[in-house]
Amino acid sequence: VLQMLAAGLGNKEIAAKLAISEHTVKFHVASILGKLGASSRTEAVSLGIRRGLVLF
Repeated sequence: VLQMLAAGLGNKEIAAKLAISEHTVKFHVASILGKLGASSRTEAVSLGIRRGLVLF
């Protein structure tokens, strides 16, 4: 999910690609924010890149 956020996908697009509900995507995003200590999706992606969690 973090990789897809980095690619600029929205919740609906992520849900469709993973065949899960949009609600589940929102849950995963909230979990990612909490685990990384981020306050926004953009900050989560930035932290993910710095920590080697997001590949390009």
